[in-house]
Amino acid sequence: MSVQERKERERAGRERLIVATARELAEQQGWDAVTTRRLAERIEYSQPVLYSHFRGKREIIGAVALEGSTELAAALRAATATAEDAHTRVTALARAYLDFAARNPAVYDAIFQLDGGLAFADEDTPEPLKDAFAALLENLDEVAGDDVPPPLFTETFWAALHGLATLTRAGRLPPADTERRVALLVDRLALR
Repeated sequence: MSVQERKERERAGRERLIVATARELAEQQGWDAVTTRRLAERIEYSQPVLYSHFRGKREIIGAVALEGSTELAAALRAATATAEDAHTRVTALARAYLDFAARNPAVYDAIFQLDGGLAFADEDTPEPLKDAFAALLENLDEVAGDDVPPPLFTETFWAALHGLATLTRAGRLPPADTERRVALLVDRLALR
C-alpha cells in the first residue's frame, strides 16, 4: 500500500469516527450538545483536524443525514422485501419508517428537521436522499391510483408518516395508538 493510499484510508477512518461520534453524542444528549470542541475532545484530535474534514456542525449534520438516509432506505427495503401483497407491504413500510424514527431520533432529526446543507427535491439532491425516497416510492407506486402520480402520492404518504413520527415523539400523540394510526393510514389512504 502506498503512502497516499494509507493517508486516504486514515482520513476516511477519521471522517467515519467524527460522524459516528456526532451521532452517538446527539442520540445521548441532543444536537445542541454536538459542538466541534466536544467532538474534537471525544475523538482525541484537535479542532483543526476536525475542520479539515468538515467546515462545521452543519456539514457534520449533513454527513449524518446522508448516512442515516442510506440506513433508512435499507430498513424500508428489508421490511417490505418479503411482503406478498400490497396491504402487507405498505403496512410493513409504515411500521419500518416509524420504527426507524423512534429508534434513531437524532439521525431522523438530521435527515428531516435540521439544516445539514443538503438539497431536497432538487436536481442537486444527494443520492442517499433520493434513494430513501425511492424506497418509499417503489412500495407505494402500485397503490397511488390511476388519478394520482405515484411521486405525489408518495410525498403525501411520507408527510403523514413524518407527522406521526414527530407528533408521537413530541408526546402529542399517545404511542399506544400507533398501530391503529398505521392501520388507518394504510387502509384509508393507501388502500382506499
